Amino acid sequence: MEKFTKLKSIAADLQISNIDTDMIIPKQFLKTIKRTGLGSALFYEMRYDEKGNVIKNFILNNTPYNKAKILISGKNFGCGSSREHAPWALLDFGIRCIIAESFADIFYNNCFKNGILPIILPENQVKELSEAARKNKEIEIDLIDQKIHKGDNRPFDFEIESFRKECLLNGYDDIALTLKKDAKIESFEQRKKNLTPWLY
Repeated sequence: MEKFTKLKSIAADLQISNIDTDMIIPKQFLKTIKRTGLGSALFYEMRYDEKGNVIKNFILNNTPYNKAKILISGKNFGCGSSREHAPWALLDFGIRCIIAESFADIFYNNCFKNGILPIILPENQVKELSEAARKNKEIEIDLIDQKIHKGDNRPFDFEIESFRKECLLNGYDDIALTLKKDAKIESFEQRKKNLTPWLY
């Protein structure tokens, strides 16, 4: 998993509450178990019409927002089904950070497991960042100091659990966390072989 320390980018402002995982990545794209290639289907029904033509006024279809690495959205982002394809699609599109007033729990957890930083902020701060995004101002996310810089002298602080912060800073996914205990696993397996050699 790619490490997350600091991120500076234009932000895409998508102020819609209750964006569910089917809006993020519709069910017809769930056939794959690969984490790549889903970015083109992100927000598919909002980005394309029934004939597959690009909807020009959707924010992620327009420059510079089609290169945004930060997404600002409304309350309860990622509600609905627990599909992990939702953070896969966001990450494949290039989104590394989502800022919202609240998130659905399963989606929130899945973000951390896939290298995306979900940040919860109060309504007034989300609104201020939305205004900065609409003015094409770059926003900087500093995970080390847990601050959001928006081009003035008033950075916003954000909270994150220490274990999740450590995982993002070091690029630890579930597999990497398991491999950190490789020596203990090998030692356990060797003891088991010595005690019950007939099983091996």
